[in-house]
Amino acid sequence: MAEFQQSIPGLATALRRHIDDAHTRIPRFQQAFAEFLTVCRASLHPELTPAQVDEMLIQHLLTERLMRNLFQNPEFTTSNVIAAQVEKVIDALASGSFSKSQFLQKLDRYYDAIEREGRNLEHFSEKQIFLNSVYERFFQSFSPSTADTHGIVYTPPEIVDYMCASVEDALRDEFGLSLESPEVVILDPCTGTGNFIVNLIRRIPPRALAEAYEHRLFANEVMLLPYYVASLNIEHAYFEKMGGGYKAFDGLCFVDTLDLLEHKQIDMFAPDNTKRVQVQKDAAITVIIGNPPYNVGQKSENDNNKNRKYKFVDQRIRDTYAKDSQATNKNSLSDMYVKFFRWAADRLGNRDGIVCYVSNNSFVDQIAFDGMRKHLLQDFDHIDHIDLHGNVRRNPKISGTSHNVFGIQVGVGVTIAVKKRGAPKRLRYHRVPEMWRKGEKLEFLADSQVPWESLTPDAEHTWLIPEHADEYRNYLRLDALFDLYTVGVKTNRDDVVYDWDRDALGDRIARFVDHYNAEIHRHQANPDADWPSHVKWSETLKKNALRAQPAAYESTNLRAALYRPFTHQWLYFDKLLIERVYQWPSVEGTVVWLKSGADWPFFALASSTICDVLPQGGSQCFPLSHLKPEAVESFRAHYADPTISPATSSTTSTPSSITPNTAPATPATSSANSPASPSPPASTPSPPPEPPSPASTSTTNPSNPTPSPKNSPPARPTYLPSASKDEALPR
Repeated sequence: MAEFQQSIPGLATALRRHIDDAHTRIPRFQQAFAEFLTVCRASLHPELTPAQVDEMLIQHLLTERLMRNLFQNPEFTTSNVIAAQVEKVIDALASGSFSKSQFLQKLDRYYDAIEREGRNLEHFSEKQIFLNSVYERFFQSFSPSTADTHGIVYTPPEIVDYMCASVEDALRDEFGLSLESPEVVILDPCTGTGNFIVNLIRRIPPRALAEAYEHRLFANEVMLLPYYVASLNIEHAYFEKMGGGYKAFDGLCFVDTLDLLEHKQIDMFAPDNTKRVQVQKDAAITVIIGNPPYNVGQKSENDNNKNRKYKFVDQRIRDTYAKDSQATNKNSLSDMYVKFFRWAADRLGNRDGIVCYVSNNSFVDQIAFDGMRKHLLQDFDHIDHIDLHGNVRRNPKISGTSHNVFGIQVGVGVTIAVKKRGAPKRLRYHRVPEMWRKGEKLEFLADSQVPWESLTPDAEHTWLIPEHADEYRNYLRLDALFDLYTVGVKTNRDDVVYDWDRDALGDRIARFVDHYNAEIHRHQANPDADWPSHVKWSETLKKNALRAQPAAYESTNLRAALYRPFTHQWLYFDKLLIERVYQWPSVEGTVVWLKSGADWPFFALASSTICDVLPQGGSQCFPLSHLKPEAVESFRAHYADPTISPATSSTTSTPSSITPNTAPATPATSSANSPASPSPPASTPSPPPEPPSPASTSTTNPSNPTPSPKNSPPARPTYLPSASKDEALPR
């Protein structure tokens, strides 16, 4: 398996070359490809690119044999409606010089080994786990970006079993129904390898299974390979349960669930899939169960790996979860699992029903999700949540691979939400012990005996209310004391605009500006030109390039900044090259820098330099020069000290004002010959003196600073000291 995994990238590259050649030379392939592209755009994404469909063909070519042989289903490519469509394109590809069998000969020894291992597995459940492992490893090697965007990780059987059992219990206890009841119509909206539907098939008695299989079980998948695996898994489970008589699972759709409300599908080339989708859209779904993807967005604009936008679902989130949130930073609401919660509540409509998801559990206690928590309790009457945690960022003592049930970095939880009109509201919660490892958590779920704790949310929609919360609420909100405050700067290109060395940063920015301005000219000539990776792109920078807004290097924009707590670096502070400057052009003097969010430990530091936004929840900065007059008066009264006054700029303050960029499109490479920019206002302080070296660990008296080398990093900030003014401040 390891050798197969290592071989995949090279083989995929070779296949891409064959496909690229066919796009230009083989008319039959061009026509078949165009038809399949139309099918995919109708089913999955109207803006799907040819390159993404090329990737589907490669997935099919590299794995189709395993799909047939592991399940001993030689007719798979003709009986599966989407596989049959792909085979037409592959046949057209082979009408040129490409030989499918000859190309794949080099994989024979890997295929033979995998198939041999699969044949040695006696039980279907073992084969299913084995195939899940093959599928997961394939994507990790074949397309890490796809694995990242769609959260490719299969759900452990213990979690699947717990969730399906919980749905059965809720049907019985809340509605007096069972899985064989005709009112129970089930959908897995992001089925992956089909494990939830397989588990449900095993639970439905044979006398009711044929009817449920044909009319009351539905599943969707957006990626080709897992769609194949799900099809084989589900159809084989039905075959085994019914004791023979193979039957295709018509409830499985090759479709993007979140897209179903966006536009109608066309049936020009794949009428069978379109018919399946329409049947599902017309169904009165009462149970939604699954494992939605967790990814919140691409790591870099250069990855071209964004979660796509969904007009209807995104608007519903803005109108509900975001509108009723008191958080400043609501970016977390873009996470895919949040979209699936919003979609599920809307999909039930006015019907009573059940939603059961295993997902990122950040919504339980993080600030940005207060509006989501409010609406979950409005949309559902009973909510139970098992917190399996495993958030490595929040607890560095644990490991994602050994403590997290998915082997990932974020915390995980299982939520079962019941909509039952007229029922009293109920919210229950249980968190497993902090240091439990993955095996212990899965064993706990297999036991299914949960000691629930009842929760009563407060007026701010907090579910997990901290100790002394009532006392804390009696204090003034910090933001009420200031007439201006801001989050830290968000660069979206830290490795470009931050550096320890001032001169190195200046040289890099000058090169970056040259490359960026060259791309302006290239995109003016061809608006559809690609975005090369040697420029660290962001969404706003791309828009600026398309607007022909040039950059210019100015050495006065090299500023001291706090990149991380106690970590001063140089920052190129420029509106064009920094994605978001927020209120920093209006900030001078000392600020109180606070960590926001729950994933990092809270801190409060004082800084006289620009501060970074920070990952995992961001940060907030409160300039002492912007304390409200009434706040200053309250401090004077409380401390009986009439001399207390707002902080003002000092000679060591770092100016935050930004010189407007009005330079021509072709910048110089140094400040000596850069085009002139408007002079800063007379009141703007001059650039800070060269900072001391971090190599020195000695503590110096601030009244008699030691001179420092020119290119050393800026001084570390002082935090609020308890020392007297005659004592050295901590460094």
